[in-house]
Amino acid sequence: MSELGSFDNPVKFKDQDYDVLLQKCLKSAVLFSDAVFAANQSSLGIPVDPDPKKAVKWLRPKEITSNAVFVEGTMGTTDICQGQLGNCWLLAALSCLTMHPTLFVKVVPSGQSLSESYAGIFRFRVRGNRKPRLKTGGIISEGMEDFTGGIAYSLHVSSRPPRMLWRAITASLARSSLLSCFIQAASVKEIGTVTSEGLIKGHAYAITDTDKVQKASEEVLLLRLRNPWGFVEYCGPWSDKCQDWDFIDNAQKARLELAKVEDGEFWIGIEDFSRLFNTVEMCSVNPDSMSGEASDDTATPSWTLSSHQGTWVPMCSAGGSRRYPRSFWKNPQFQVILSEKDKQGEKKKCTVLVELLQKYRRQKDKVHFLYIAFHIYKLQDKPGSLDQQFFSNNRPVARSGKYRSIRSVWRKVHLEPGSYVIVASTYRPNQQGEFFLRVYTKTGNIQGFQDFPCINNYSVMVMSKPVLPEDLFRVQKWFDEKAGSDDRVNAVQFMDLVNSVLEKDYELPLETCRQLIFGEDTGGRGRLNRAQAEKLLTSLRNLQSLSSHFDEDSSGTMSPFELSLALNAAGVECDNVVVQLLWERFGAGEQYLPFCGFVSCVARLQVLFDLFESETNPELKDKGINAVRSCLSKSAHLFQSLPQPSLNSL
Repeated sequence: MSELGSFDNPVKFKDQDYDVLLQKCLKSAVLFSDAVFAANQSSLGIPVDPDPKKAVKWLRPKEITSNAVFVEGTMGTTDICQGQLGNCWLLAALSCLTMHPTLFVKVVPSGQSLSESYAGIFRFRVRGNRKPRLKTGGIISEGMEDFTGGIAYSLHVSSRPPRMLWRAITASLARSSLLSCFIQAASVKEIGTVTSEGLIKGHAYAITDTDKVQKASEEVLLLRLRNPWGFVEYCGPWSDKCQDWDFIDNAQKARLELAKVEDGEFWIGIEDFSRLFNTVEMCSVNPDSMSGEASDDTATPSWTLSSHQGTWVPMCSAGGSRRYPRSFWKNPQFQVILSEKDKQGEKKKCTVLVELLQKYRRQKDKVHFLYIAFHIYKLQDKPGSLDQQFFSNNRPVARSGKYRSIRSVWRKVHLEPGSYVIVASTYRPNQQGEFFLRVYTKTGNIQGFQDFPCINNYSVMVMSKPVLPEDLFRVQKWFDEKAGSDDRVNAVQFMDLVNSVLEKDYELPLETCRQLIFGEDTGGRGRLNRAQAEKLLTSLRNLQSLSSHFDEDSSGTMSPFELSLALNAAGVECDNVVVQLLWERFGAGEQYLPFCGFVSCVARLQVLFDLFESETNPELKDKGINAVRSCLSKSAHLFQSLPQPSLNSL
């Protein structure tokens, strides 16, 4: 089966299974009603119109017209017309999509009909588990990006001379990019106003084609645009009814399929386009079309893609920009290995395109993008996650640019073969967010992502220290007085022993003591012998010392940053993902972790390392840190559902 999240194996929205729902509706002869995307005003994202004549009615297709069909014949840019909703951005993206049948069927799977096996349910695919959204206002390139899985970006019309802009647009269309454009409205009141040329401000137009015609001795460069409304067309030079066409021979007009009808589609000269429009939005389905330069090579190149999910967690993995050197190193780090130079190209390096995209920042009518960026560092022969000293002593070899408050940032770079680390960050530390990192490389270069290893030297750093004479005496006396007939103590007795030694602020609850016992080989008894009690007591003294050392504010607790430092000092070196999972389990939603939580983190990691070391499957062993992460995620029940001690063990 294909990878989950791919076009062949998409993630189910809200766990809805199309095939199961379809068969259920067909069997019951009841048309589908979507409980998670209900037919009500809230799904539209716009308030109720006070005019009763504009009230929204929810109808099924054949209630609108009895001869409705899902798709009739071939798709075309003029098939889509906008209604009352302010979703021109979405429909402009759909207009672009109809020009690419291969992409269209990925978004709208074939085999769906309003006649055969009709059950009132249809399915569509978009990227990134985004919520269905019909609300007013949107970014055209985001719609195109979610439809295709491509990379979206904007191009200011004024950034290039008209003829150069035309060549860039032509090259992008030839490489199957989706393009749209709009005129920036100076204010909210200007949105929707029609200019003297018949163009609408703040409105999305699809760019569907480019061409050129010969008018006498002049070569005229043209763009074909479409208004998703299906009407209100441009009325300037080279519009449908403009007299300029009278000077063009019929062969050229036939090639351009000139149709003098009010269908929303029209031609415009590049000079007038550059004068009237502000922004072109592009969505490239492959990195080669992102150069925006003309090229005779329109073949689809072959690229390798690696995708990674990540999160910025306050006080844990949200370290902020390089202006915050004490915390920047805590940001999510992704190590990539580039082993071979490109097979083609003048630069003869490894071509890499990195995109960082923040998720779930559009909520209802609010948009709150964080300022984001990424930095790429060349790695030396240093194992493990990179620390503060590394970033203080090294500068990035590439970066996305200035921090920007937009949905995604990207950069194409050329690097020498070697190992690199990509650091994804927000400008300010401790900002909550989720993101999606994509890394493209030329297929000729073999790319591999490598996980940072989890290093466990706990036995050397903590457990190898000798037992203090007073602790040895205390344990022997405690066992002489408290131990059962098997010369062992249970969890309650061990807790009393530990808390008689540790300082009051560092005392352990019963549950933590059970976790410590669980990590020992007790032969299934859940009770400790003298040697085990001595070893654990010594370890706890050392952990108390580490906790106190890294507790900068002397609060008796530690932040995720302090937890990571304390774990490293204890010989347990983990990347941010593992620390984050530990915090989610033992931090219980709090900003600070008490000493018992620190002990629980160490105990959990020791169990997981033991499980990993005892693994005999070489394939799993080769996964390294992924295996530890998987164990950490899947074994969350280990300390939550421990068997309750019997009366004898207590």
